Amino acid sequence: MEQYDANDLLIFARVAEAGSFTRAAERLELPKSTVSRRIGQLEERLGERLLQRTTRRLNLTEFGHSLLEHARQVAAEVDAVAALAEHRQARPSGRLRVSMPSDFANLLLVDMLAAFVALHPAVTLELDLSPRRVDLLGENFDLALRMGDLPDDANLAARRIATYPSGLYASPAYLAARGAPAVPEALAGHDCLHLLGRNGEPAPWCLRHGEHEWTGTPPGRSIANSPELLIRLARAGAGIVAVPEYFAQPHVRRDELRRVLPEWNLPSATAWAVFPGRRLMPTKTRAFLDMLATALSPIRE
Repeated sequence: MEQYDANDLLIFARVAEAGSFTRAAERLELPKSTVSRRIGQLEERLGERLLQRTTRRLNLTEFGHSLLEHARQVAAEVDAVAALAEHRQARPSGRLRVSMPSDFANLLLVDMLAAFVALHPAVTLELDLSPRRVDLLGENFDLALRMGDLPDDANLAARRIATYPSGLYASPAYLAARGAPAVPEALAGHDCLHLLGRNGEPAPWCLRHGEHEWTGTPPGRSIANSPELLIRLARAGAGIVAVPEYFAQPHVRRDELRRVLPEWNLPSATAWAVFPGRRLMPTKTRAFLDMLATALSPIRE
């Protein structure tokens, strides 16, 4: 009877998760040629193709999909053993890969990140601050900080970190020159600074005051996918910006920004910590998550 190596199933699971031999090889810390050769040998022993290789991507064959669940069980067991060993360590150590929006890192978490590095010298903190939503499993991230609604994913778990009320703000110089709108409809006569939505269009403003609601996209000449940049533009007098209150408060205290239409609020946004859900959380990840929650505790519900 043909014997199969569990390591080959582990390699297959990593390749399927990563979607490429290169990323899988990096995660496994093996040469790419070794990963490709081991997959080829597994296919030969099985007598079936597992992957359709093209110049741009890898696609699972029908048989590959059937085998993947078994391969994932092997990978999950390997991850569980590694996580258990790390969890039992008295001191967090190893590489910790975290993805978060740059605005969080630069506006809210500089002190927390510095404290984490100082408290845990055996941990190498690797931050991805790009606006994209990383593939936690395929790209081997330990944790991601995300805003808004989360898609259903049985392989991931999430913890709510904070909820942010939001409002409209502008600089004193802008309001002195253009006046302050008294009702949402008056925003049509102002320059507004818009956040770029995931659909490539400016995100509309949905304002609420008691039982009254107003939704629209006021005119604006500046659109960006960075709340931090929009705040800087608003402070420079470029227009009215919609941002979470917690981001704006330091500038309000320095009288660099003032609230516009203070009785009207935008929907609150929720920040989530997302992490692999089918494995024991390593000590390094737990330590980071606890510090993250503590750093944002003034705005938690």
